[in-house]
Amino acid sequence: MKKLATLGACLAVVSAIALGVAVTNGYAASGVKVDCTQVMTELNGGKKPKEVASDMKISVSSVYRCRHRAHHMAGGSSTHASSTSAAPMATPAAASH
Repeated sequence: MKKLATLGACLAVVSAIALGVAVTNGYAASGVKVDCTQVMTELNGGKKPKEVASDMKISVSSVYRCRHRAHHMAGGSSTHASSTSAAPMATPAAASH
């Protein structure tokens, strides 16, 4: 009886480990590089991110990641404060003199 309990416990541990590995592989990156140039071409052509992801067989988050990188490579800014001019603006009173 003790051997049977030990065998059952070992099988349970092995099954849990195998299941954990299988679930992890399901969510892990497939190792396929995303062609961000093609993604941006599709987006600029008027397609929605979900359509691009479906057509290219990539995740929607990969489409958003490419769009985010393209925005930052183009010198875009996502913060409102940094998009304002760095030069100080003249006050209306100083401009009238």
